[in-house]
Amino acid sequence: MLKIENLTKIYEDGTVALKDVSFTVEEGEFLVVIGLSGSGKSTLLRCINRLIDPTEGKIIWNDIDITEASEGDLRRIRRSIGMIFQQFNLVDRSSVMTNVLTGRCGYVNPIWSLINYFPRKDRERALNALERVGIPDKADNRADALSGGQKQRVGIARALMQEPKMLLADEPVASLDPVLAHSILGYLEKLNQEDAITVLCSLHYLDLVQRYATRVIGLREGRIIYEGSRDDIRQLTDEQFKQIYGEEAQRLNVGPEDF
Repeated sequence: MLKIENLTKIYEDGTVALKDVSFTVEEGEFLVVIGLSGSGKSTLLRCINRLIDPTEGKIIWNDIDITEASEGDLRRIRRSIGMIFQQFNLVDRSSVMTNVLTGRCGYVNPIWSLINYFPRKDRERALNALERVGIPDKADNRADALSGGQKQRVGIARALMQEPKMLLADEPVASLDPVLAHSILGYLEKLNQEDAITVLCSLHYLDLVQRYATRVIGLREGRIIYEGSRDDIRQLTDEQFKQIYGEEAQRLNVGPEDF
């Protein structure tokens, strides 16, 4: 279980990105965080694995306080928390296989990872991860030769190398067209359902949220202003929609046949 308790993040320039955010995430949930750009979604996800240090509050992961973890402890904690980025965060000049293998850096001797040495079993694991996302034939390609959808599949395969119990996905389909967006979220849903991996995913588009989320949290100006189940988000009122996205926001009509 993940517990977020009174989490606040204030940046050095005075920007309040998160303010007194509290919620829990049960094992096996597919929790989606929604809100406008600048609402605090990315900051929240990056605080959870301490890519960003929170200003106040606690993040408890399976009874371990991540906010108090030392560098050594944090390295071990991050093994079980995979991260998928909006801009893929791949090394373009390196092969797909090399990029995927970096997901094992938390397990191997750091010197080995610097010289790109990984045991055979890790290379076999990497190929299996690529098979799970449908691109084993791209293992020897340079990352910069891939399409956006293929790059994000490499990002998922890299996260799988950590053998994660939780995946944090920061706007993973923001740069993809609708068909590719469903493909990528379909892979995350499959991992959630088949491997019981908890997923925390930030998304913009309500139709994707309604299709994939088991629970939803809405942020605005760094505060939680909405919480609901899959059924709740499918019955979102215009008033609730505007509370999350602003008075000028317009929602698209999406019917049951779209799910």
